[in-house]
Amino acid sequence: MTHATTPVLVIHGGAGVIKRDMNPIREKAVRAAMARALQDGYAQLKAGKPAIDAVTAAITVLEDDPNFNAGRGSVFTHEGRNEMDAAVMEGDSRRAGAVAGVQRVKNPILLARAVMEHSSHVMLIGDGAEAFAKEQGIPLVDPSYFRTEERWQQFQKALKEDSEKKPHDDPETAKHFGTVGAVALDSAGHLAAGTSTGGMTDKRWGRVGDSPIIGAGTYANAKCAVSGTGWGEFYIRTVAAHEICMKVSMLEEPVQRAAAEVINQEIPSMGGNGGAIALDAHGNIAMPFNTDGMFRGWIGADGVPHVAIYDDEPDPSNHLGMPATPSSTD
Repeated sequence: MTHATTPVLVIHGGAGVIKRDMNPIREKAVRAAMARALQDGYAQLKAGKPAIDAVTAAITVLEDDPNFNAGRGSVFTHEGRNEMDAAVMEGDSRRAGAVAGVQRVKNPILLARAVMEHSSHVMLIGDGAEAFAKEQGIPLVDPSYFRTEERWQQFQKALKEDSEKKPHDDPETAKHFGTVGAVALDSAGHLAAGTSTGGMTDKRWGRVGDSPIIGAGTYANAKCAVSGTGWGEFYIRTVAAHEICMKVSMLEEPVQRAAAEVINQEIPSMGGNGGAIALDAHGNIAMPFNTDGMFRGWIGADGVPHVAIYDDEPDPSNHLGMPATPSSTD
């Protein structure tokens, strides 16, 4: 199979209710963090490193930034804890690693990679995952590290609405889209995907969404890589990331069409919503979403980080962004 010789990196910082009245200071900070994640990840690709290095480098930047619901900026569960999930997958080998419900792991994406590379398992959860992290030298922190005032106030409002048996009226609390992710194509033509999340505000009973479930929120094979951001229960039920990649690799659909069919048709038809980023082995990019916006970014042949937030901003999905090498099916 032929492949692109120019590396490509695509990232997202979550989809959902993103209005143009976002605080300008926060918007500037979000765009800067996205650009930094693209630069750090792409530096790995330019150095000849594998796609998985770019994915983990980019996601680590977003996990460390409190503006995103992953790592440092994770939301609170109903019990007042921060519980994080993450997954990675290599397309060529289809090796994968995932963690769920961790509370002390500074960068869950690094632990997910360690599960893939240094264990015989695919997914570890809770205390067992943290015991493995300690064995592997993955940094652990006090749970207070993840507490931010913004997330705490969202949680307090959610608890009040719970007590009054009211639905959550704050979009930041009610939405199901707080996730970060990355997909990459390296100079050898290999793909990788990764996703990390703090889950849903006020989630209960150890709920786990799609992000750490291979095939649902994260998937990669030799021809396609996907990271999702949406209402996780629907991504699990549709096995969304895997379905996109099967359309690309088995039905030979263009990646933009395949991703749009799943994200903008199948999932909404069931009552869900959200977005995704997808990348094929030719460097073609898809960024479908059916919400007001999605934090998204890409970098490729021009070596310049491109970041978009709102639904009317150009990106490779609407053919106004970075040019890509056409695949044989386009």
